Amino acid sequence: MTERLTLSIDAMGGDNAPQMIIEGIEASLAHLSGTKFLLFGDESKLVPLLEKHSLAATVSEIRHTKDVVTNEEKVGIALRSGRNSSMRLAIDAVGSGEASGVISAGNTGALMAMAKFVLKTLPGIDRPAIAAYYPTLRGESVMLDLGANVDCDADNLVQFAVMGEVFARNVLGLKNPSIGILNVGAENLKGNEAVKKAALILQETPLPIKFYGFVEGDDIGAGTVDVVVTDGFTGNIALKTAEGTANMFGTFLKQALLGSLMSKIGALFAHKALKEFKMRVDPRRYNGAMFLGLNGICIKSHGGADAIGFANAIHVAIELIENSFNEGIKEDYAKLSNSASHKKKAVGEE
Repeated sequence: MTERLTLSIDAMGGDNAPQMIIEGIEASLAHLSGTKFLLFGDESKLVPLLEKHSLAATVSEIRHTKDVVTNEEKVGIALRSGRNSSMRLAIDAVGSGEASGVISAGNTGALMAMAKFVLKTLPGIDRPAIAAYYPTLRGESVMLDLGANVDCDADNLVQFAVMGEVFARNVLGLKNPSIGILNVGAENLKGNEAVKKAALILQETPLPIKFYGFVEGDDIGAGTVDVVVTDGFTGNIALKTAEGTANMFGTFLKQALLGSLMSKIGALFAHKALKEFKMRVDPRRYNGAMFLGLNGICIKSHGGADAIGFANAIHVAIELIENSFNEGIKEDYAKLSNSASHKKKAVGEE
């Protein structure tokens, strides 16, 4: 009999927790089997919800705590005083080996700080990065970092490239994903020293990485490359700009379709096409940002996610675990480090 995969859940994190959490687990079970959930949170609130969701109840175990990390709580305070919070205890379960991964829709900064403190980083990785995948004209691409690291040097960017490439292969199913570094221009002379140096390293890497070169902002949606690498400052701005533009476009489209009787009639005829469009760009399908580079699987769900969005975050966690994602990063980065060591040795002998 195969042992069940166990996921640790911060059941109190998120704008609509804990109801959204339980509903998300219930929704995920339509496509899952053999998964167990450890729910860290207030028992008095979780028990009534599980009584209404029998499927979730059969695979869930409550670990009671009343302490919660709020969205407004500062990272330093959360680290010092949040040791018994639902977020910290959920992460601890992964650190102790009781769970294979943790999911939270709570405070992003606190989650990153706690996860890094408890789980540590993988060998050779200086800083974890936030990554997410999104729709493009060519399918789907992954971008990192999306806000964990405001300032990055060339080595950090190379590490992000390795992690993004492993993610694209294992989760997006791409055999030979292409990688690009986000820059202010495609020419080699443009950009700061960090992106220029990182590009040179990736051009000479011994890994079977398909390095495209520099990409610009409009290449993100075009899907020019499968993995977009950038520092957290730029990546977060790019992400929020894309989200805001998508919301604006959706609002304009809705206003146009409901603006007159004729447009409403036209919308009825185009109902099927509009439904397909909505599904293609539905942000719930892409919910579940990954903290890559940690010695454990940690997924950040959007704070305002609904049940479908949280269910998708659960699926992302399971894919990373089942595809031995962290082992892939370890193997690739070990090859990169060994090559760099050999190159330095050869230069020294000359």
